[in-house]
Amino acid sequence: MVDLSTEYLGLKLKNPLVPSASPLSRSVGQARALEDAGASALVMYSLFEEEMRAESVDLERHLIDQAIAQAAAAGLKTNNFRYRSGLDLYLEQVTALKAALDIPVIASLNGIGMTSWVEVGRELEQAGADALELNVYYIAADASQTPETIEGRFLYLLESLREAVSLPIAMKISPYFCALPAFVQKLEASGAGGVVLFNRFFQPDIDLETLAPIDRHLLSGPAERLLAMRWIALLHGRSGLDLAGNGGVYTWQDAVKMLLAGADVVNLASALLQHGPARLGEILAGIEAWMEAKGYDSLGQFKGILGQQPGTDTSALTREGYVMMLDNYTAQADPV
Repeated sequence: MVDLSTEYLGLKLKNPLVPSASPLSRSVGQARALEDAGASALVMYSLFEEEMRAESVDLERHLIDQAIAQAAAAGLKTNNFRYRSGLDLYLEQVTALKAALDIPVIASLNGIGMTSWVEVGRELEQAGADALELNVYYIAADASQTPETIEGRFLYLLESLREAVSLPIAMKISPYFCALPAFVQKLEASGAGGVVLFNRFFQPDIDLETLAPIDRHLLSGPAERLLAMRWIALLHGRSGLDLAGNGGVYTWQDAVKMLLAGADVVNLASALLQHGPARLGEILAGIEAWMEAKGYDSLGQFKGILGQQPGTDTSALTREGYVMMLDNYTAQADPV
């Protein structure tokens, strides 16, 4: 029996397959099915900043209306209404998942600038979350903002949360940084325990009938794995952070390639949404069979062996591959 165990965010995991944030974690039954299929940890669906802001406004309006109604009733009627916010429901789900599962539960925070994440982080820790994933979903479209300003937004949120909780924190980031390795080093210095590569932005389309932008909620495709795999290979051995490969993993071959590049864990979402929790077990079985065929007894024997080695000129290597790919390409004949 091969040893698939790994470590991520200080957690000892039985294997590297970790379902990422998705609607599947909204159901305790689905979460149990993921654990039964072999999931070693679970990232919960995200708690969004925009939802909390909207609920805060709605709650304030409700309290004002309630006060007016109570004054009019002059105490003749008692209002027993209890407002349950999205945060309340999220905390309840953390507690429910911790009670139902034996694997670690990682809470997910998604936003761009709420300082109240500090208090939310404390409540998630008290509810029993084993770690936090901070997803700063931010598109830098303002030309007046410098790279330092944009990076500072991420670092400020991380540092504020780091001071408030003792839980390990993973930063889920996009690939849109001009100097990604340097930024990852800053995240490490600011207290991150891991980095998730990469956050996936939903790209807008255009409706030609209404001439209006539309959002298409498309699942990731296998090709998206290549970008994350490349950067994991470039960061492996150059950062003390744990590395999670996220996006486009559908098969055991995809997962093995992520591990060869240097990923400590492999996140899955689209494959599970499309094929169900059983797909996770199929991927796990494929990894085990491949390891046995290759003679590997543990992940540590092959994890990162195809990552860039410290001291190598990564820019030269990446350009060399680019040039070779173009030079060796043979154009297909025009269709008759």
